[in-house]
Amino acid sequence: MQLEYGLKLEMTQKLIMTPQLRQAIAILQLPSVELATLVEKEMLENPVLEADADDNGTKEDPVEQSLTVEYDNQPEADGWIEYLLSGAQVAAGSQIVMTDKSPGREVADTQTVSLQDYLEMQLHFALSAADQLAVGKYLIGCIDDNGYLCGTTAEAAARLAVAEQVVTDVLSVIQTFDPNGVGARNLQECLLIQLEQKAAGQHSRQTGLAAAIIVEYLDQVACGRYRQIADKLRCTTHEVQEAVDLIRTLDPKPGRAFGGSQPAYITPDITIERVNDSYVIHINDNQVPQLSINSYYRQIVREADSDARKYVEGRINAAVWLIKSIDQRRRTLYKVTEAIVDLQRRFFDHGPKFLRPLTMKKVAEQIGVHESTVSRATANKYVCTPHGVFGMNTFFTSGLQSAGGEDVSASRVKQEIKQMIAGEDQTQPLSDQAISDLLNGKGVTVSRRTVAKYREELAIPASSRRKRH
Repeated sequence: MQLEYGLKLEMTQKLIMTPQLRQAIAILQLPSVELATLVEKEMLENPVLEADADDNGTKEDPVEQSLTVEYDNQPEADGWIEYLLSGAQVAAGSQIVMTDKSPGREVADTQTVSLQDYLEMQLHFALSAADQLAVGKYLIGCIDDNGYLCGTTAEAAARLAVAEQVVTDVLSVIQTFDPNGVGARNLQECLLIQLEQKAAGQHSRQTGLAAAIIVEYLDQVACGRYRQIADKLRCTTHEVQEAVDLIRTLDPKPGRAFGGSQPAYITPDITIERVNDSYVIHINDNQVPQLSINSYYRQIVREADSDARKYVEGRINAAVWLIKSIDQRRRTLYKVTEAIVDLQRRFFDHGPKFLRPLTMKKVAEQIGVHESTVSRATANKYVCTPHGVFGMNTFFTSGLQSAGGEDVSASRVKQEIKQMIAGEDQTQPLSDQAISDLLNGKGVTVSRRTVAKYREELAIPASSRRKRH
């Protein structure tokens, strides 16, 4: 074998992940709220970017404005400076006419009360001694978001240098506060506190059975072993069932009603409205400012020296890429949504029960893009339809084959299972095999294991745990 040195010329094609391409991909995945935040950040960092305004210097009404910008033969990136010097304006727009309509959204109160603040307010009404108040504030500070006390009374006593009995007495007072069950050290104590407050001095047999079950048999209740519990407590299965029903009215996490953070609200990125026999698609990006290039920097490019000109050119190119990426995102979202409406027409006409099996590959083939583009366009986005607000990924679901050869979506099968269980005889609940047989009788071929899988995804317990005695 002979080795030789030499030079040869060859041509290859490769895809290079440029910073501009990465930016376009990232913008495509962003929901409208996060995109608005990104645009505001870019406007602070890039001086050539500015938001379009009307004659009064204020932004146009988002309900009345429409996106009707037509595209010219725009030059490549190297010619953007000359193009801008000619007086043309680059604006984020679309050939597709889409009226920006932002759906109504509930506004939450910005003032939220934390669990600790609520408990301290009650503490000042319940106790007056300074030493007890100090112990109470320390214990309240040790209560987690679920309402449980973290640590032991012995640890608190050692930390505060007081007798453990003082800590125990103050904790007993805190455990009488609202919400019921707060300050408990474990689940059993939490439920017993609520049961005692719920009974309010009534010592019925049902309350006694419920207390006994909480102390000894919570694990058996979770497994639905009511008959074994009845044998051990020397009562009927029906009495155990009534006691368990009483326990289920108690809250295992009493502190979760309080939160220090603002609740999140879904802002749909797309609105689909029915007009006569057709559907109109609105891209809800009115929160994103309409961007353009500041005309002031055109003069700078004319008169500045080479260093300043080079800097301004770089900023303009970055701004143009951002504007083009936002516009491409809007176009892609519209095309993907249009394909979904076309392929899931029965869903929009009749409701979620008529959702058909659909893959991202099929949508990608219809609009002429790669499957990954559809995946990025639908990620973390919601659409407002005549039947409610849904995540865009909801429209992509696996399918089953019916006896007639028709594809049936997994969502529809889940709805059927849910309705069957809702209408079953609770003394003789339907088993997974019985549900499978009923579905097969309707022409939908589903195995018992598939029924069990869908039932678990719906958070529905097995038939043994649904049985009423």
